[in-house]
Amino acid sequence: MLNVFVPGARGLERVEVGLSGPIPDEAVWLDLLNPTPEEEKRVEQVLGIDVPSREEMREIETSNRLYEDNGTLYLTCTVLYKADTDLPETTQITFILAGSRLITNRYADLLSFRGFVTFAETHPATCTSAPLLLVGILEAIVNRIADVLERVGSDIDNVSLRVFPRAGRRPGRRNYQQELQLIGQGGELISKARESLVSLTRLLGFLQQSGSNRVSNEARASVRTVARDVVALSDHATFLVGKAQFLLDATLGLVTIDQNNILKIFSVVTVLLLPPSVIGAFFGMNFAYIPLLHEPWGVWAATAMMVVTALAPWLYFKRKGWL
Repeated sequence: MLNVFVPGARGLERVEVGLSGPIPDEAVWLDLLNPTPEEEKRVEQVLGIDVPSREEMREIETSNRLYEDNGTLYLTCTVLYKADTDLPETTQITFILAGSRLITNRYADLLSFRGFVTFAETHPATCTSAPLLLVGILEAIVNRIADVLERVGSDIDNVSLRVFPRAGRRPGRRNYQQELQLIGQGGELISKARESLVSLTRLLGFLQQSGSNRVSNEARASVRTVARDVVALSDHATFLVGKAQFLLDATLGLVTIDQNNILKIFSVVTVLLLPPSVIGAFFGMNFAYIPLLHEPWGVWAATAMMVVTALAPWLYFKRKGWL
C-alpha cells in the first residue's frame, strides 16, 4: 500500500493517488506499507532512488543499514512490534530522505506510525519538512517503547509483590509456574525493546554526524533531544533486566525451598514410622515363643511401644527446631 501525505493548513493530509495516478509535487511523505513490487518500482522511478528490499533491510551490518548515496540518506532500524501480545516481535523500517521528501518502507502496521499520523493531522508544524517528519516518527517510536517499558516495569512490580508479600500480609497460595512465565515474558519484551533502542541509537548517531544539508539545524536539535531520550530509556531497560533477573533467581530459590520442605516432611514421616514398623515386624514373626505373645495386655503394650517410639523422635526434632 502506498500512502501519500502532503502538508496542509491544518496539518498533514492524506492524498489518494490510486494505482496509477500521479504523485503530487507537494507530497512530503510517501509511506510504503507492505508494498508490492509494482509500488516499489513506481516510487523508484518517480524519485530516482533505490528502495531496499525486505531481505536487504534485515541485514545487520551498519554499512548496509545507514549510508548516503548521491545525496540521499538511507536509514534502517529495528523496531519493537506486537508488544501487546504474548509473542512480541521486531521488524525493520527504512527511512529515505530524498530531496524534500521522506520515504518510509515497512512491513508492519505499527501503532507508533498510526499515532503519529493522527497527531500530525492537527499539528502543521510537524510536517513542514521531511527531516522534521522523520524526527517526529522517531520520537513516536521512542515514546511507544517508553510506554512498553513502563508497563513491563509495573508487571514486574506486581509479580514481586506476589512472590515477596509485604510484612503483615499472609502469603497466599503461590503459583510459581505462572510467575516464572510472567517474568520470562517480561524479560523477552525488555530484550526486544533494548534491541530497538540500540538500533535507534545507531540511526540517531549517524543522523547527527551526517554532513548532509538536507537535515536542518532545527531537525538536528530535535534529533539530539530524541537521542538523549533513547539513552535514558536504554539505562532504564538495563535496570529492568537486572530486576527481572533478580526476581527470576529469587523465584527459583523459593521453588527450591518449597521442594526441600516437602522432602523434609517425607523424611520426618519416614523416621517417625520406622521404629513402630520394626516393633510391628518383631511381634509379627511366626516363632513359637515371642515375649508378651500370650499376655492379655500384650497387644496394648506393643501399641504403646509403637506410639512412644514414634513420639520420641518427633519431640527431639521439635526441641532442636528442625520442624
